[in-house]
Amino acid sequence: MTEASHSALPPGSVIGILGGGQLGRMLALSAAELGFVCHIFAPEGDNPAFDVAARHTAAPYEDHEALSRFADDIDVVTFEFENIPDACLAFLKERLPVRPGVSVLSTTQDRIDEKQLAQSLGIKVPPFAAINNLDDLEKAVTDIGVPAVLKTRRFGYDGKGQTIIRSDSDLAQSFKEIGEQPAILEAFVPFEMEVSVVAARDLSGNLAVYDIPCNHHQNHILHTSTVPADVSPTTARQAAQIAKQLAEAMDYVGVFAVELFVVGTGNEQYLMMNEIAPRVHNSGHWTSDACHVSQFEQHIRAITGLPLADPVRHSDAVMTNLLGKDALDITDLARQSGVCIHLYGKQSARDGRKMGHVTQLTSLKSR
Repeated sequence: MTEASHSALPPGSVIGILGGGQLGRMLALSAAELGFVCHIFAPEGDNPAFDVAARHTAAPYEDHEALSRFADDIDVVTFEFENIPDACLAFLKERLPVRPGVSVLSTTQDRIDEKQLAQSLGIKVPPFAAINNLDDLEKAVTDIGVPAVLKTRRFGYDGKGQTIIRSDSDLAQSFKEIGEQPAILEAFVPFEMEVSVVAARDLSGNLAVYDIPCNHHQNHILHTSTVPADVSPTTARQAAQIAKQLAEAMDYVGVFAVELFVVGTGNEQYLMMNEIAPRVHNSGHWTSDACHVSQFEQHIRAITGLPLADPVRHSDAVMTNLLGKDALDITDLARQSGVCIHLYGKQSARDGRKMGHVTQLTSLKSR
């Protein structure tokens, strides 16, 4: 299924973006290049997207008066991260198109629902169990074994809201570490590498899939994305097929990412889904420099009814996140050939905070 018949929004139309972080910032910059105006809505705080948008509203997502004024000013609304209250999108849905849709956010906010969707499509996922109390956790550890990862069922990212269980000796403490809230226990996966597939789906159901990068994390935060990933053509096709299945099942509109584990080697290699991100994604930042059309422009095209562009890559690339004080002095980076620098304009360079990224481009060796 696809959305009802539509025509593309004309230049000068106003795109509403929920969230004022770096993803909203890069979306707004891409929207401006296509002639659109952006209005950012986010709670008070350090909102670097405000700096590059034509208009912004600083208000809580629960403020219906502010949301009503916001809705009156825009033609379509999207979001830059998934931790948006359901009620906020439901309120906006009654007034204008929300892309991706409310049901998409509801599914991807809940790790259990997300895993069950994948299972229903025949997509492999790690063994998991829903956890509502300590008794559930004790039973799940017995069934799944250790080591395992205990994650909050909702609202977690970059390692927040999760803890590793290495033995069954102190499950009460592990449950306390995540706030004793509804959770999911996932088995550890003996993977060869982590990859992701970033794709876009438009209002007519057309799909554009970028080449998959290999992702390396440090302290649960993405450190580098290297493209092309060293996987077989068969595995790359499997990743694209997983993206297609999920996008069609959710009637998705916009850009999304699927984080995947590569398990096994050679002919025994297969993919296992970790999670879905219903938005532009950190592991797709390299597309801004190594492709003719970035994930950010692709998302704007999708939600405004424009045709998707060819996601072909013209260079190999390594994207590296700049965290905390790493972004305070870019002099050495600026001297390097083939390095593209992107700083997010955040006010406070806290340890572990994403302040920017750089992409090192090299000649295209394979596609």
